Amino acid sequence: MSDPDLDELAEELAEFDVPEKKGGRSPREERVIAGFEDIQRFVEEHGRAPQHGEDRDIFERLYAVRLDRLRAFDDCRAVLAPFDHQGLLGDAPATTTAAETISDDELLAELSDGVGADDITAMRHVRTSADKRAAEEIAQRKKCEDFETFKPLFERVRRELDAGDRLIVPVHDVDAVKAAAIQKGDFFVVEGQIAYVAEMGEEFTTSYDRKDSRLRVVYDNGTESDVLQRSLQRALHRDAAARFITSLEMGPLFSDQPADDDLAAGTIYVLRSKSDNPGVAAHRDVLHKIGVTSGKVEARIANASLDPTFLLADVDVVATYTLYNINRVKLENLLHRVFDAAQLNIEIKDRFGNPVKPREWFLVPLFVVDEVVARIKDGSIVRYVYDPTRASLTLREA
Repeated sequence: MSDPDLDELAEELAEFDVPEKKGGRSPREERVIAGFEDIQRFVEEHGRAPQHGEDRDIFERLYAVRLDRLRAFDDCRAVLAPFDHQGLLGDAPATTTAAETISDDELLAELSDGVGADDITAMRHVRTSADKRAAEEIAQRKKCEDFETFKPLFERVRRELDAGDRLIVPVHDVDAVKAAAIQKGDFFVVEGQIAYVAEMGEEFTTSYDRKDSRLRVVYDNGTESDVLQRSLQRALHRDAAARFITSLEMGPLFSDQPADDDLAAGTIYVLRSKSDNPGVAAHRDVLHKIGVTSGKVEARIANASLDPTFLLADVDVVATYTLYNINRVKLENLLHRVFDAAQLNIEIKDRFGNPVKPREWFLVPLFVVDEVVARIKDGSIVRYVYDPTRASLTLREA
């Protein structure tokens, strides 16, 4: 067995010097209660318990999985019983596990069962002592007394996520340098909650000659924690469900090439029509249909001449771009919003004589589409609009 790095060994040994607990609830109990309070707020807002399903919001899916797991364990039910005024815990399942037979490690491992590692609803437990200390820092939260100041920020982020203006990106998909450079104003999903870096203290050097700083992190459940930057980094990287919420300055979000565990989420296709319609023929070089498909583009256009959305004519494929780990629907909506001012206004008759107005055709040069895709990948597209009079992207007005 090889000798460990001396710095890492010293850090690991330092973890044994843990302050003695001063009473009150354990960090795990605080996390269980905080997680249950999220579910209760959801019920108050929607009038029902969270439900499973791919068509559900990612946070509703998270709450549904969390509620199932909390119902399954006697010790969790015992902690939560005094707070369960909505009757969410119900009757104990026949397969509950007695509190005295399950450890912290086993409980949080159970909370991960049945959920994919890349799923936002997954919960993961830490193993090393350094990671455990980081997790306890994250768990040691208190009520955020001025949460009303931050509440509008969380509401805005949720709106922007729903609109596709911001995206949720798995930590492992973000450039390592940017992932390590946590800054004031950043948003994350960690331990199933949205976290906002509200304040960042002066940088200092640890006894192991490493740079660190103290952060004030506010969570969307109205709590906050005072954590070290390195602790937050550890919490993000040991949580398989941790996500970055993109900002204007976010670096590369998506890749042209898949990693070993990536899935192709969609192909952007750019088509040119062969229609002899005068309104189409006059602008053929700059008129393009822009869409996103999860399958093969060839299959998508196989019956173009019979489909009014393709102008009842065959098409040429002039460009394709395959991106990984991205929401196809939101990507397509984003593309169409960018080019909204250049949308072709045309009405054609389908095979039955009914009027149809195709919506995915835009008067935009191919080089501009190239630039838009590049800016979607690096996150800068939110700062630009397409100006059809100049046939170019221009910065949004402040």
